[in-house]
Amino acid sequence: MARNSPRVGPRNPQVVVLVGATGDLSRRKLLTGLFHLCSAGFIPDCRIVGVSLDEIDADAFRGLAREALGKFYPRPVDEAAWSEFARRLDYVPMAAGADALRQAVHAAERDLGGESRRIHYLSVPPSAALPAVRLLAEAELTKSCRIIMEKPFGVDVESAVLLNSQLHEHFTEEQIFRIDHFLGKEAAQNILAFRFANGLFEPIWNRNFIDHVQIDVPETLGLAMRAGFYEQTGAFRDMVVTHLFQILAFMAMEPPTALEPKPISEEKNKVFRSMVPLDPRHVVRGQYVGYRDEEGVDPDSDTETFIALRCGIDNWRWAGVPFFLRTGKRLAQGQRIISIAFREPPKSMFPPGSGVGVQGPDHLTFDLADSSKMSLSFYGKRPGPGMRLDKVSMQFAMHETGLIGDVLEAYERLILDAMRGDHTLFTTAEGIERLWQVAVPLLESPPPVRLYEQGSWGPKNIHQLIAPHAWRLPFERAWRDPNNNGA
Repeated sequence: MARNSPRVGPRNPQVVVLVGATGDLSRRKLLTGLFHLCSAGFIPDCRIVGVSLDEIDADAFRGLAREALGKFYPRPVDEAAWSEFARRLDYVPMAAGADALRQAVHAAERDLGGESRRIHYLSVPPSAALPAVRLLAEAELTKSCRIIMEKPFGVDVESAVLLNSQLHEHFTEEQIFRIDHFLGKEAAQNILAFRFANGLFEPIWNRNFIDHVQIDVPETLGLAMRAGFYEQTGAFRDMVVTHLFQILAFMAMEPPTALEPKPISEEKNKVFRSMVPLDPRHVVRGQYVGYRDEEGVDPDSDTETFIALRCGIDNWRWAGVPFFLRTGKRLAQGQRIISIAFREPPKSMFPPGSGVGVQGPDHLTFDLADSSKMSLSFYGKRPGPGMRLDKVSMQFAMHETGLIGDVLEAYERLILDAMRGDHTLFTTAEGIERLWQVAVPLLESPPPVRLYEQGSWGPKNIHQLIAPHAWRLPFERAWRDPNNNGA
C-alpha cells in the first residue's frame, strides 16, 4: 500500500497552523513528527505556519526547528530532506495579530496550489486555548478546517463545559480532535486487536475471571520547561483524566459494532458513564522533594507531582473489580504498563512447599512503550522430580517481528488521523465532561500532598491503597531479551 494512500495519510496537501510552535511539546514531538511525515511521504505536501508569543521571524523559527531535530529526532537527519522541510516553515508572532496570520495562511495555500486542507494544532495550556481559538476566528480561519486540541481539556466540569460551548461557536464537533497521544501508540491499539480479534481472551475479560487491573505510568522526567503549565494542572489533570482514563476505557469497553469512530466512541463513553465518582479516601497525592525549589513553582505549592487512585466501573462486566492507577514525576523508572491480574484458583491441590501462589496471581501485561510488548505469566512445573512450581511467561515484543521500523510515533499517527478526519483515537465532548464529573469529589476535597524522595516509587501509603494486592512495578523479573535464552 502506498504511504500516501487515503488509509495511511491524507489525500490533499495540508496547511498546518501550529499554535505554541516554540514550546516544549512542539520541539520534542510536533516539529519532529511533521518532519518525518513529510520526508517519508505520508503527506502529499504541506506548509507549516508557526504561531507563538515569541517575537522571532521565520528564519529564527527554522533555526529552532533544526535544533529540535538535532536534539529530539530519533533518526539521522537527511540534510536534503531538512532543506525541503525548512522551506515549508513560516512564522507569525502572536502580537502580529489576526491579519498577519490570515495573510500567512493564505500565502501558504497559494504556494501549495490546488485543493489543500487546513488544520490547526493548539499546543497550548488550558488557559490559552480560548484566546487561540478567538485569534483563529478573528483571522477567519475556522471554516472548512480541523482543529487539534491538546490536553488537558479544561481543568474541571465548568471549564470543560465552557470550553466545549465556546469551541462549538466556531467549530462543529466533527471539526474538533481532542488529542490523547497514549491512544496513538501501537500498544494501546493492540489492546483492541488482542481483545476483539481473538476468541481466547474475550470470554474471560470480566469480573468472573479478572481480580484487579493496574494502569501504571511512572516517569523519571521532571518539569523540563513546563513549570507554569504544571502549576495550573498537576499530575491528576495532566495525566489521569486525559491519558490513564482513556486507556482504561480501551481496556474495559464492550465490543463496538464496527472498528469505526462513532461505535468506538460510544462504547468508551458507556464506560465513562458507568464509572463511580472518585472517593478521595482512595487517592494518594504526592509531591517530590525539591519541586517547590524549581524555577516557576510557587514556594508554597500544593500541586501534586504524583497521584495514585482506586476507581471502579459499576456495570455488569466490571462490578467489584478495582482499577488502580498511578503516575508521577521523578520516580524510579519510566514505564507505561497495563497489568491485568486474574483470579487465583479457589482451591489448591498442590502440596505445601510446591510454590503455587507464592508469586501472586497470573498476569497479562501490556507495555505501552513505542516498542510495544505483551506478557502472559502463569505457573508451570519446574523440571525434575517432585512437584515444584515456578512463574513462567509467554512474551511478545514488536521488535521481534521485523516490523518495528513501520511503527509511527503516537503524535505522528494522530496527526495523520486528524488530517484524514478519523476520530477513532480521539476523545469526545461528552466523554471529557463525564470524566470531570467523576472527578468532582476529588477536586473538591483533595487529600493532603505527601512528600516523596526523587527516584522512589512515591509516598509510602501507596501500598495501603492497593492492599491486599501489590504494585506490579517495579517488576521482579525483567522482560526477556530475545537475543538470549534467559527468562
